[in-house]
Amino acid sequence: MLDIKPRITEGRRRLSAVLRASRDLVSVDDASRALGVGRLEAAKLLARWAGQGWLKRLRRGLYAPIPIEAATSEVSLTNPWVIVPRLFGPGYVGGWSAAEHWDLTEQIFRDVCAFTIKPFRRQRETIGGITFVLHRTTEDRLFGTTPLWEGQVRILISDPHRTVLDMLARPETGGGIRHVQGCLDAYLASSHRDLPKLIDYGDRLLNRAVFKRLGFLLERTSQPDAAAIEACQRRLSRGRASLDPALPSHRVVTRWRLFVPAQWMKPAAHD
Repeated sequence: MLDIKPRITEGRRRLSAVLRASRDLVSVDDASRALGVGRLEAAKLLARWAGQGWLKRLRRGLYAPIPIEAATSEVSLTNPWVIVPRLFGPGYVGGWSAAEHWDLTEQIFRDVCAFTIKPFRRQRETIGGITFVLHRTTEDRLFGTTPLWEGQVRILISDPHRTVLDMLARPETGGGIRHVQGCLDAYLASSHRDLPKLIDYGDRLLNRAVFKRLGFLLERTSQPDAAAIEACQRRLSRGRASLDPALPSHRVVTRWRLFVPAQWMKPAAHD
């Protein structure tokens, strides 16, 4: 009886070596290092394997393995956040995406919110069927993050305090100020609550509008924190900011030097 073994081609051996070295995503540099070849040859190999149905091209120079058992060539990444350090790093997952992770919201967002120090042409990048909404940051503002591991990939995500602070600094990263208020309320009611750290992060971010929005929203909670509100008051800049730049805001809360939409106005002893 003949012992018939499946024939493994040299191409398959090389592909297996690349996949072992890169796991979730495969870049030209990954293939170059794994095979000890130049980037041009590595790029040609990846394109060939994609044409043969072993890889799915996500964007130029980046591929995802197609599982053998897959019925189609479509790829569903186990955790699309692995793309953030690969394509947008140095940077981190933040905003509404981090708020979901830290249980600050029950709302489900399909898009991934990410902060990056890399320049980008388009704020919205769709890769592998997932849309990444990018926001610019700077190297000196890469603080208040914590690592998560997906296999061999290290993903940075804003910690609960930085998550809230980023959403206060840019309400659009939290899905708008109404949702940001809900996330802040959840933060205040959670074990993450640490208002001194939130104030400290605000000082490091050097964005005074944060304190105007934070102080205003803290006064609207059921149990206002007097010390934190006073700390925000001491940090107000002279100019006026908008509660949410995306909303028409013509009324001014003088105590907080803040333009707010009419529906957010309410009688207050401080105004």
